[in-house]
Amino acid sequence: MAFSCVALLALCTTAAEHIAPPSLSSIENSDIKRLLPTDEVKTMLAGETEFLSLRSEYMSADFRGIVLLIPDWQSTPTNNAGMSYLRKELNNLGYTTYAMTTPDIDWQASKIAEPAAETAPSAATETESQANSELEQPDASSKNEAPHHVDAIEAISDEILDNYKLNLLARYKALYQTAMQEPTNIVVIAQGTSAGVLTEYYADFPQERIDAFISVSSYLPNAKRNKSLSQTTSLVTPALLDIYYASDNRDILINLKNRQRWVNRNAKFDYRQRQLFGLRDQPQQHARLTKEIDGFLRRLF
Repeated sequence: MAFSCVALLALCTTAAEHIAPPSLSSIENSDIKRLLPTDEVKTMLAGETEFLSLRSEYMSADFRGIVLLIPDWQSTPTNNAGMSYLRKELNNLGYTTYAMTTPDIDWQASKIAEPAAETAPSAATETESQANSELEQPDASSKNEAPHHVDAIEAISDEILDNYKLNLLARYKALYQTAMQEPTNIVVIAQGTSAGVLTEYYADFPQERIDAFISVSSYLPNAKRNKSLSQTTSLVTPALLDIYYASDNRDILINLKNRQRWVNRNAKFDYRQRQLFGLRDQPQQHARLTKEIDGFLRRLF
C-alpha cells in the first residue's frame, strides 16, 4: 500500500512538470542548417548569443560591394517576400550578400514588475493610508462623471519594440564588423519592423558607416512610434530608398505622404520612394524589386 502511494505521488509530480516549447529561432536555425549548403551557413556571435548568417559570393566580373539583408521580425532570410531572391540575384550584379536571422520577440518585456520596496510601512503610514482610503471613497456624484478621453493601449508596447531593437542591433553590429573586413561599399536592405527600428538607429548618427539603406515596407507596430517614423525617415544619414507595396497594410500606406513632406522640409535630397504593385511573393515582383534596387545603387556608385 505504501509503495503504491509513493508511485502515485511520483506520477503526479511528473505530470505537473512543464516543458517549454522550442523557440522559433531554434526551429529556423535547425531548418537552415539541414536544408542549405554548409559552406553558406556561418555561425556568428552577438555578445553571448549565437545566430546564423548566410553568405553568398558575388558572381560577376566586377565586385561592387557587400549587401546586408535583414528580414522582418518573425521571418527568415529565406522567406519568399524577396529576401531569398535578393540573396542570390544580387550576386549576379556584383554584390556579396550576408543574410542574417532575426532575434525572437520577448512578448513579456513589458510585464516585468518593478522591485517592491523592502522597507515595511510604519504604523503612522498605515493609519494615514487608511484615512486617505476613506476620503477617496467614491460618492454618488462621481458615478455620473462626464465622458472623457482615454488613451488607447498599444498592442505592441515600447518595451517590446525596444527589446527587439536592442537584440537586432547587437546582431547587426556583429554582421557589420564582418563586412568591414573588406574595404568596399556597404548596403543594408531591411524589411518591415526590422527596417523601422534600423531607421530609428540611423537617424541617431551611429558610428557605423554605410553607403545606402534600402527599406522595404518599413513600419513600427506601435501607433505613436509609427507616426514619428515619418519624421525620423528624413533624418537618416545614408542615402535611402523607401520601397513599399500597394498591398501593404494600412499602417504603412497612411504615412507615405507624411514621409515625403518631412523629406522635403529637412532637404534630404538622397531619398527616393518607390511603389511596387501586386503581391510581394510573386516572381515578377522580385524581379522588379531587384531592378529598383540596382537602379538606385548605380546612381550612387
